[in-house]
Amino acid sequence: MFELRGKLSNSQSLTLGIAGVAVLILAWWAMAELLSRQIPVVEGFNTELPSGLTQDSLQNAVLRDSILAADSTKMANATEFKKVYPMIPLPLDVVKSYGRLASKDRLFANAVRSIWLNLQGYFWAVLLCVPIGFLVGLIPLFRGLFSKPVDAMRYLPLTALIGVFIIWFGIYDEMKVAFLAFGIIVFLLPTVIQRIDEVEDVYLRTSFTLGASNWQTIKTVYFPAVMGRLIEDIRVLTAVSWTYIIVAEYINKDGGGLGALIYIKRRLQQMPDMFAIILLIVFIGFMQDRIFVYLSKRLFPYRFYKTTLPGNLEIRYGIWMLLAILAVAVFQKILLPDLGSIATLAMIGSIAAIVFILYGEFKIQTSFNEN
Repeated sequence: MFELRGKLSNSQSLTLGIAGVAVLILAWWAMAELLSRQIPVVEGFNTELPSGLTQDSLQNAVLRDSILAADSTKMANATEFKKVYPMIPLPLDVVKSYGRLASKDRLFANAVRSIWLNLQGYFWAVLLCVPIGFLVGLIPLFRGLFSKPVDAMRYLPLTALIGVFIIWFGIYDEMKVAFLAFGIIVFLLPTVIQRIDEVEDVYLRTSFTLGASNWQTIKTVYFPAVMGRLIEDIRVLTAVSWTYIIVAEYINKDGGGLGALIYIKRRLQQMPDMFAIILLIVFIGFMQDRIFVYLSKRLFPYRFYKTTLPGNLEIRYGIWMLLAILAVAVFQKILLPDLGSIATLAMIGSIAAIVFILYGEFKIQTSFNEN
């Protein structure tokens, strides 16, 4: 286990993974206890000074001194104390807060809203980055015109641009989706061009020898090679996308979402609830990462397997159906926002797509067991 780049068995990985989680929880509990405070259980005790007394003036100084003196007297005479955790809540308190968040603050509805905004941002970013990236990466005219500006986009201060997006799109969902999509485009577009440059010459020479046209070369060589690697880059952007969507939801808390919920809990200084929401975002991001890993293995199996997987075609059909439903839902929201029948058709199509995927997975697992 201490060999450089050594391999762990499945049992070792599982055991160490559980131990790692336990260590993190123990460290969390220790930090919470270390930063805890004892406050007296007395009526009228002020744990913090009023915000209006923070300005420097003689009158405020006198008021501060009198408040502190009164509190000191109350603390000195107190006979009962209780422990509070103002900085880091206990892990158990965070777990308990999920029930309250689900019943009173519509936690899961807000999570679904943030996920939907996240999916829309990804959709527009990929839809724009792939064709533009191929144009700039493959055609010398466009590369000469736009390669430098595209590279310079990486250095844009995105959080500073949110005011511009508010002016352009307002403070509602359109602004949030546009800001998230732009935040992904800034990093994804240069990556598409880089992945095009990384396509190995041996494949290009083979397609040239076989007499493939430019379009055939793009379809059979460039597109599979670039998209197979690009999906890994999109995985990395998961954390970035959630950062931007939370920032955007801070702007208009009335719209809902996990970012708005965190804002409200911060104003109320409810630390267990804030930690619970943050952990939920981490969990959603982790699940998104696993989904991208799954998509990479099933849409581009040649990167992971040496033979064709029976059932993979059905899985690809199901995945493309789900992506098509996502595209229809995004465009329907823009073009026909009042068309309610789309939801029923989307539900039926999603169920059919999931059936295709499950059937394909069954065939793959059956072939693995036979071998």
